[in-house]
Amino acid sequence: MRKIFSKWVERYFSDEEAILLFILLAAALLVILTLGQALAPVFSSIILAFLMQGGVNRLKQLKIPHLLSVILVFLAFIGCVAALLFIVMPLGWQQSVNLFNELPRIMTQIQSVLLLLPERYPEYISETRVLEFINLAKSELSQMGQWVVTFSLNSLTSIMALLIYLVLVPILVFFFLKDGASLSRWWVSFLPEKRDMMRAVWTEMDDQIANYIRGKAIEIVVVGVVTYVTFILLGINYAALLGILVGLSVLIPYIGAALVTIPVGLIAFFQWGWSGDFMYLMIAYGIIQALDGNVLVPLLFSEAVNLHPVAIIVAVLVFGGLWGFWGLFFAIPLATLFKAIINAWPKTKMLASEESST
Repeated sequence: MRKIFSKWVERYFSDEEAILLFILLAAALLVILTLGQALAPVFSSIILAFLMQGGVNRLKQLKIPHLLSVILVFLAFIGCVAALLFIVMPLGWQQSVNLFNELPRIMTQIQSVLLLLPERYPEYISETRVLEFINLAKSELSQMGQWVVTFSLNSLTSIMALLIYLVLVPILVFFFLKDGASLSRWWVSFLPEKRDMMRAVWTEMDDQIANYIRGKAIEIVVVGVVTYVTFILLGINYAALLGILVGLSVLIPYIGAALVTIPVGLIAFFQWGWSGDFMYLMIAYGIIQALDGNVLVPLLFSEAVNLHPVAIIVAVLVFGGLWGFWGLFFAIPLATLFKAIINAWPKTKMLASEESST
């Protein structure tokens, strides 16, 4: 057993750079797990600055000075944050409250429809099972109401955390954009001069992950806004809330679009029933999803992330379970990083042993 383990270590950890990269990754994971909550504003600022660095570089290509480019991109960022805080979030929250207040009426309609099933199909479903399902749904609604009350009672802590983010994150983002190059040089100065493996990993990260994250942010905004405008024109209730849900659904490949179809269809059905308006809305929603998958995604992600669908689904489940929203957002980039490290890992010993055996 010791001999097998020794060969495995010699095969994959004989290179000094591989050992150093392994230590750095382990240290980064330890910092995230232990100090992730305390350093969340710093991590968020680094991610946002990374997203906006492309805009700064494009302005500098137009012969605009570095500081002025940073200021222009930063002002655009502040404008987007202000629009999110004062327009999108209040509208979405108000419609969420209205929907929650409408749930008793919706449950009454569902109950009346479900109680017709035992009369029409007594051989398939009984009234007892329908009543059990209705009682279970009412229990879940009551628990949801308790959660809303608890959330409102604990809102002071959430408001304080939000204020900290609103103050610290913009300041950190500005300095990361302004002094990012010098900070990177300072960090690189601690690394050894021979770092071919790290350069290979960073090149793949910069080429694929940066484009993916920026493209995904644009996709969320475009799909959400187009859905909201379309739903407003068709006259469906809670258009802003549904637009936000549809926009965020693009974070979860293969699953998000299917899941968000359920609330869209239910709200349209309880507003119009099996009518022409319902069919028009579902057709428009299907067109939006088709254009997103066949037009918008190829335009935004010209350099596609080469991952198997099974790897994508596993990454979404693992990182989403670990870090919630941010885990979902960065599931594919983290999986790509893992793949880049595997591809760049030194294989000299492994290849030499294979050649000698043949």
